[in-house]
Amino acid sequence: MRKGIFLLVFLGLIGCSDGELQIETIDFDAVDLNFCGTATTQTELFFKLNEFDALILNLDNGLIRNQASTDTIRSAIPGGSQVRYRLFDDTVNSAYFCDVVPPVTPGVVEEIPGQSGEVLIFTTRSETDTTKFEHTIRLKNVSFVNDAGERLTNIAVDDFGAFTTAQN
Repeated sequence: MRKGIFLLVFLGLIGCSDGELQIETIDFDAVDLNFCGTATTQTELFFKLNEFDALILNLDNGLIRNQASTDTIRSAIPGGSQVRYRLFDDTVNSAYFCDVVPPVTPGVVEEIPGQSGEVLIFTTRSETDTTKFEHTIRLKNVSFVNDAGERLTNIAVDDFGAFTTAQN
């Protein structure tokens, strides 16, 4: 009798379907880092564009320095630094973030702030030009929660990007 019940339960579990549920992953790791103008130690706005969506990072003032770091510089999210996921109703380009008067379109469909995590910055002196510094930005354990309280688990972001600044 036990074997029969076990067999029925086992067959029931095998026969269960997940409904072919597929969650589309929004991958920002493969997208280039953008900023307005030339990156300097004063640059605080960085963004990644992925056709209809963007990942926006506002760094706390003074995190980017033209000096090699011996340790990783950390900034809490939220806190000193902010990260937001923004979904648009049409394709978006850098003019949306960089123009003095942003274009009217595309419109924002949804904006979800990062609720937790860290920004990690590591700076080295360029090996080929000692008047330049190379900065690498990573995001660690970033969690996005929408207005309905649902955690978004389909945003892939780890390596936010790297850029170079010149010595002042």
